Amino acid sequence: MMTSKEIRQQFLDFFKSKEHLIVPSAPLVAKNDPTLMFNNSGMAQFKDFFLGNGTPPSKRIADTQKCLRVSGKHNDLEDVGFDTYHHTMFEMLGNWSFGDYFKKEALSWSWELLTEVYKLPKDRIYVSVFQGDDKDGVPFDQEAWDIWKAIVGEERIILGNKKDNFWEMGETGPCGPCSEIHIDLRDEAEVALKSGKELVNNDHPQVVEIWNNVFMQFERMADGSLVPLPSRHVDTGMGFERLCMAVQGKQSNYDTDVFQHTIGFVGNKCGKVYGQDKWSDIALRVIADHIRAIAFVIADGQLPSNNKAGYVIRRILRRAVRYGYTYLGFREPFMHSIIPLLADQFAEVFPELKAQQDFVAKVILEEENSFLRTLENGLTLLDKIIAETKSQQSTVIKGDAVFELNDTFGFPVDLTALIARENGLSIDEEGYKAALQAQKERSRKDATTSAEDWVILDEDFEKVEFVGYDEFETTSQLVKFQKVQNKQGTQYKIVLDRTPFYAESGGQVGDTGTLTIGNTVIKIEDTKKENDLIVHLTSDKNFEKLVAENGSQISAKARIDLSRRNLTNNNHSSTHLMQAALKQVLGAHVNQKGSLVNNELLRFDFSHFQKVTDEEIAKVEDIVNQKIRENISLLEERNVPIAEATTRGAMALFGEKYGDFVRVITFDKNFSVELCGGTHVPSTGHIGLFKIISESSVATGVRRIEAVTSEKALALINEQLSIVNSLNDLLKSPKDLVKAVSSLIEEKNALAKKIEVFEQEKLQEVKERLLTKIVSVGTVNVIAEIVEVPSADALKQLAYELKAKIGDLYCVLVAEIAGKPQLAVMIADNLVAEKGLNAGQIIREMAKEVKGGGGGQPFFATAGGSDVSGLSKALEKGKSFVA
Repeated sequence: MMTSKEIRQQFLDFFKSKEHLIVPSAPLVAKNDPTLMFNNSGMAQFKDFFLGNGTPPSKRIADTQKCLRVSGKHNDLEDVGFDTYHHTMFEMLGNWSFGDYFKKEALSWSWELLTEVYKLPKDRIYVSVFQGDDKDGVPFDQEAWDIWKAIVGEERIILGNKKDNFWEMGETGPCGPCSEIHIDLRDEAEVALKSGKELVNNDHPQVVEIWNNVFMQFERMADGSLVPLPSRHVDTGMGFERLCMAVQGKQSNYDTDVFQHTIGFVGNKCGKVYGQDKWSDIALRVIADHIRAIAFVIADGQLPSNNKAGYVIRRILRRAVRYGYTYLGFREPFMHSIIPLLADQFAEVFPELKAQQDFVAKVILEEENSFLRTLENGLTLLDKIIAETKSQQSTVIKGDAVFELNDTFGFPVDLTALIARENGLSIDEEGYKAALQAQKERSRKDATTSAEDWVILDEDFEKVEFVGYDEFETTSQLVKFQKVQNKQGTQYKIVLDRTPFYAESGGQVGDTGTLTIGNTVIKIEDTKKENDLIVHLTSDKNFEKLVAENGSQISAKARIDLSRRNLTNNNHSSTHLMQAALKQVLGAHVNQKGSLVNNELLRFDFSHFQKVTDEEIAKVEDIVNQKIRENISLLEERNVPIAEATTRGAMALFGEKYGDFVRVITFDKNFSVELCGGTHVPSTGHIGLFKIISESSVATGVRRIEAVTSEKALALINEQLSIVNSLNDLLKSPKDLVKAVSSLIEEKNALAKKIEVFEQEKLQEVKERLLTKIVSVGTVNVIAEIVEVPSADALKQLAYELKAKIGDLYCVLVAEIAGKPQLAVMIADNLVAEKGLNAGQIIREMAKEVKGGGGGQPFFATAGGSDVSGLSKALEKGKSFVA
């Protein structure tokens, strides 16, 4: 049987024989594309070439691309594990033609590869052709029909509608008809009963699409119309996992060797055999799928976090952990142990995981530990919610409580439902969905952006020329612009044929500056890179008027804010020096995991699993400042072959995609050599001074250092000296300032302890007085008093001590603390159970009298407020519940 490695290699070899350039996969995390969080298709990295913003390295390209579909329009996450063919991360095998071959070659080669190389049975293959759409004015794809008719005959061709057979990049952009290839993998008995043709595109797990040939012929405009593209392109994608299922004769993607090693490994750890139990099988599939996605996204530079792409990865990881927790019995971390297996499996095609195997495993281990603690905390909180639900004589846990458990504490909804059922309860699913939908609506509203079509001023424009390494101002021509409406209002995106403006990239912020058109100056507020296009952003309302007045030939003087750029250069070059210093001080394991470089400061995230000590920070500062004093000249080399650059030891970033030629920045070939597209000082002496201002943890295994340079560093040191001088003056210029401050702190601590002893004595006096104030109401011992205590903690302590002393206690205490009202209700456990008293409900009623709020458990609750004049009324209301 052909292995998955052999299947992948045969695809690449086949298209290499057809004169295709084989290129590596782009990172999973999308770069410079505001429309994508992750690369979710094979064509994502080639989007620029379809948009006409760049020139491909070859007119024919093929590759295998790592893809992730867990957000936005293409979101398969909740299907993963329940069926046998959806995945979060998958490989997309693809071949592309950029204005070269078209339908005849693409379709005939796909048939040749599938039937002659992979030997798939011809009588099990069906193809689809676009039937046309009158609304769009797109005709039936006669050309594709004729080609397929000659290859497979009419009986194996299916006509597809716009949903299945017309592919679009997004709401706007390149699009065109497509021709899908489906295969029927059912056994002979099923095939005899029903034709596979009837099951195409009907979600049958063994009648699946394996290849899609998209023919890019049109561009979708903002008004919905279609315009023919100047050049026709081919974009194909074949699901690697499904192809392996077909070639290896399996009934499921998960039965192939792509996943079976992982499934077997996890099954051995938990004592489960795949194929014997529905829910353990689902859990094993979830884990085998999710660990691939998690591992490769982390290896490509995206760490788990609480926002955006990092939150998506954390969700995937937690979904896998909870399936292991619920259905496989895992109570200790286990997913990190799969990483060495995966790293070896993909070492030849995706070596980035093998290169960072230990780091990725440690990040996942810490995430697992954190979420297992979350599960335990969630169980504790859920117990309280269940108790409160039952105390209210309800059998349904409120939807907003379920949502809060999930959204705030990360507790899985299905686990909440499972535990609720075990306690004779259910969850309000509709209420949960309503709360979830409300959150989505808020997010959608916050993110709402609308854009008009690009206005093209120069039809012959091919690529922006960036001159910002050498020039700070230049004369340019406007080639196109776009009007955008977002939360901030109206904004314009401007593209010039040549520009000195550096577009935000690699952690360095974009330049600001001005465009002068005629006698009018337009302020450029930021510069971004979108699909490798340098875009200048302005909110200046004069811009559109200028365009109207000047027509299509618009010349502009583009000038960057040079002062801001120079300060940014200082910080960027310092980042290079600091990374080299960190490697010297902490070890070669230090690698960049993120950065921010602007005119104010530099922020550098790097792999390291413990706090950087003060001594180590001092050493790093000393090394960097020494290099600054050496005034090392910058050696900048452009268009260096990447193989040569890496051989020379130039540091590259994981998760970045580099071309065949790169830019190398060197400050002393024995100290700092890095691949970098940013801007830098001509020599290190320009930086002046370097000072680290903070060191912290930002993620598992990742530390963050923030530092300032030049003017900011000097201002910081002057500020610190001013503080020292002020302290000297206050303390009458002691010989040893540190010792004098330490003595003051010791005196303060000693006084605080004396005060604490005094307060405890007073508290005991209050308690003894209250013990004489007990009033019996039937069998209940009631204490209801206004008391004098120093803090809310003291009020709580007093309530608990009274409970320990008095049986059948119903206690209401109110106090004025630091000018604010504080309330507490303590009820004996037996009274809660027997008489239905609930401190949480009582305290909420009392709090209304002091214009406040609070809550707690049925036996003890507290509240605060803003109106001390209502204390007496609050006390009386509290007493009334046992009158």
